[in-house]
Amino acid sequence: MNQPIEKLKGKMIAILATDGVEQSELEKPREAFDQAGARTLLVSPHAGHIQGVVHHQNGRTFSVDLELADADPNTFDALLLPGGVANPDELRTIPEATAFVRHFAEAGKPIAAICHGPWSLVEADLVRGRTLTSWPSLKTDLKNAGAIWVDRDVVVDRGLVTSRKPDDLPAFIGKAIEEFNEGRHESHAVASQR
Repeated sequence: MNQPIEKLKGKMIAILATDGVEQSELEKPREAFDQAGARTLLVSPHAGHIQGVVHHQNGRTFSVDLELADADPNTFDALLLPGGVANPDELRTIPEATAFVRHFAEAGKPIAAICHGPWSLVEADLVRGRTLTSWPSLKTDLKNAGAIWVDRDVVVDRGLVTSRKPDDLPAFIGKAIEEFNEGRHESHAVASQR
């Protein structure tokens, strides 16, 4: 019997999300990271549960493991930013969420963001000069924030993994596992402009 290779054994991965998160973009990467040996924690601005969505319809709820106010970004090796429209739109209005995201980039820790997830990267001023992709409606926001936007299923730029939509999850998850396995790189550290 083949055992899965535990490429992420010993890694602690934060999943930053709130209500309106796209269900598949949280569930599928989390399952893959856990199977690869990581420990994943759902970090959210509020305790209890968050509401997932399947496009615009309510999906299942997810138990919050750690409130953002109690989350120390230094304890994590990598960050997942799932999409959904309402989820990152809400997160970018919370200064503590922006600071949490910024920590990973400034420390050279890998970040994986899919669909609308890159809105959090824009808010943290972390896309300037970086090549990335997203849901097409974010193209102008990302370009205005200084990013080089491309239309591909997955893009990797100095520890930042981005994808466009749920259909890209296989490529997104594969590249995220690679980057999370490589871990922190001093050369990938990005200073925000704020």
